[in-house]
Amino acid sequence: MNDIREESLASDDVRQIDGLRDAHARLKAELGRVIVGQTEVVDRLAMCLFARGHGLLMGVPGLAKTLLVSKLAETLSLRFSRIQFTPDLMPMDITGTDILQDAADGRRGFEFVRGPIFANVVLADEINRAPPKTQAAMLEAMQEHKVTVLGRPYTLSPPFLVLATQNPVEQEGTYPLPEAQLDRFMFLIELDYPSEEEEVQIARRTTGDDLPALNPLLRSDEIVQFQQLVRRVPVPDHIYQTAVKLARRTRPQEGVAPEWLKPLVAWGAGPRAVQYLILGGKARAALQGQYMVRLEDLRDVAVPVLTHRIVTTFAAQSEGIDARKIVERLVEETLGDRA
Repeated sequence: MNDIREESLASDDVRQIDGLRDAHARLKAELGRVIVGQTEVVDRLAMCLFARGHGLLMGVPGLAKTLLVSKLAETLSLRFSRIQFTPDLMPMDITGTDILQDAADGRRGFEFVRGPIFANVVLADEINRAPPKTQAAMLEAMQEHKVTVLGRPYTLSPPFLVLATQNPVEQEGTYPLPEAQLDRFMFLIELDYPSEEEEVQIARRTTGDDLPALNPLLRSDEIVQFQQLVRRVPVPDHIYQTAVKLARRTRPQEGVAPEWLKPLVAWGAGPRAVQYLILGGKARAALQGQYMVRLEDLRDVAVPVLTHRIVTTFAAQSEGIDARKIVERLVEETLGDRA
């Protein structure tokens, strides 16, 4: 292992990875004072943050999605903003706009008032309830980390993380996210019901005294340094090749796609999926204190990266086969027991 460290990373990077691993452990412990369970979800959120990606949270109401995201920002000393998406929400409600103001000298002029997108962690709650024009206002911010208002660009301060939620139960009056916007999200993070024991703990914690304030663990400049560190994590050639192979096997038009998949998938994952497979693997390796990406890192991030990038056919839907099942089978066939 020492040889791998010396050949792959500078000694300073090795120390930083050790520090990131410790910070990740402290982050989970601190969030555990408020959030019951959801350890895998916390891991996914941390990977999104340190890989400079964004996450789409899918779960029924009442699973503490808003509380989790707000407490994550609190423990990381980041500015948090929540946007409740509604059918009447306009783009300027997100980005901000010019307001006519009276100056001290009596003159009147327009002054730009920043919208809620100007934060470090933005929770886009029920993003599928807003019309497409408003959903599209998020695209530039998520992809370019800037917004344009009345022809003027405004840069968003790093780190910048968008976590959007969708309610999978109630679909009346919603505007499903188009594939182009779904592709902007690094992970699809699915939240499930807690176990019986966890639900008992939730009842005890939330029906007593106020929840405790959490201790800040990192500063924004430290997070940016860790984001840069994640980009430097080495990736062996066979990991790149496996990531490309996995993404290409989701495309029914490709010759490498398995025969069983072709009648089930209309469109497969694009090149951005390969990028996020690698970045997700880098983030997972660094958070666990590893000094290069391994196949087990790729296997762990494959389902959240690929699931929302696959469009199933009517034949798959009629048989009750969803994208997650398809991805899980592909991962098993492609990676097997090689990790």
